[in-house]
Amino acid sequence: MNAPELLFHSAPTPLTLLDRLDQNVFNALYARSLVYNTCWEDPAVDRQALQLGADDSVMVISSAGCNVLDYALDAPARIHAVDANPRQNALLELKIAAIRRLDFEDFFAIFGEGYHPRFAELYRSSLRAELSDFAREWWDKHGVWFTSPLGSFYYHGLAGLVARGFRAYFKMRPKLAADVQDLFAAAELSEQRRIYDERIAAAMWTPAMRWVLGRQLTLSLLGVPHPQRRLVQAQHTDGVAGFVREAIEYVFRHLSVADNYFWRVYVNGRYTRECCPEYLKPDNFQALKAGLVDRIRTHTCTVTEFLHETKKPISRFVLLDHMDWMSSYHPAALVEEWNAILSRARGGARILLRSAHADPDFLRWVKVSHESRRLDEVLKIDRALAARLHQQDRVHTYAGFMVADVPG
Repeated sequence: MNAPELLFHSAPTPLTLLDRLDQNVFNALYARSLVYNTCWEDPAVDRQALQLGADDSVMVISSAGCNVLDYALDAPARIHAVDANPRQNALLELKIAAIRRLDFEDFFAIFGEGYHPRFAELYRSSLRAELSDFAREWWDKHGVWFTSPLGSFYYHGLAGLVARGFRAYFKMRPKLAADVQDLFAAAELSEQRRIYDERIAAAMWTPAMRWVLGRQLTLSLLGVPHPQRRLVQAQHTDGVAGFVREAIEYVFRHLSVADNYFWRVYVNGRYTRECCPEYLKPDNFQALKAGLVDRIRTHTCTVTEFLHETKKPISRFVLLDHMDWMSSYHPAALVEEWNAILSRARGGARILLRSAHADPDFLRWVKVSHESRRLDEVLKIDRALAARLHQQDRVHTYAGFMVADVPG
């Protein structure tokens, strides 16, 4: 499709003074910080939906780079990791450099345990020269995160501040901390559910905890701007805290925690050899080192800028949840982005996105192409597949998961 003039039928909700303050705080944090120190989307679910093949070209928002490396294990022809925050690509660049230049034990210490006493030496001798100018400048200043007295890289960055806060909370409540460790050690789902119901639920969901989870500052540290908070509040009578409780209860009552490295790393500050992302497993590390990692390209720009610059068609898009805040902050830019996606998409391309809303409204008000057609009329949305996969999601903090195909 050719990009038309921008058309949209959105009347973004007027921002209150508090909304504007929240927006300014979020923008200030985002503009100066590494937001995500690990990915918070389940790549096992994504890979089932993507069904990557040798001729696929993938565009994915970089985030912390974990899932980019996970998708690379399926050996697509090319993965374009795109992020407007250069610090996120700096993290992915560091991982790629470490895969190329380090052995597995050093690599796992850095990104599995989040701590390596010789990181500074390894960085200077093996990694620094592999990085772009921005990434080199960033890690020159922040490489100390891997040798920090806090004990883990995963207690740094914005999301790391929240993890650090929960670590302090558990230190003040040692019995609850012990119960949580027993939960993660449970061998059977029935035992896991019993521990959660009898020993954790009442102790965890105190008024103080609900208050903290309902604060926009907490959400901003987790990369959640106020438009997403409002989407959650519109769907859940108990607000953000109620939604988070519901999500956590689903994870710990219905899904085995044996391989749930997402929640484990924020409780313990590190992964284990048995419970970690795929790129941190020895055989997968060797496969990446043998050449799969060379299929990844990083791009520090917006999705639209990348799609305007690239000349080759894209067959798979992983868009995460950024369209939630674009629909409120920049609706015209969201329409422009969708037109860029559809103009660059190969026939039959598959698109994955997540949302704080189970059925995001922009699917109906965004209009694309010269025919000015609604997005949900242009895309073939597979709601049954998305619903089935969403049940398997080990993170479960998104209300909406969409799998859609571009007509051939």
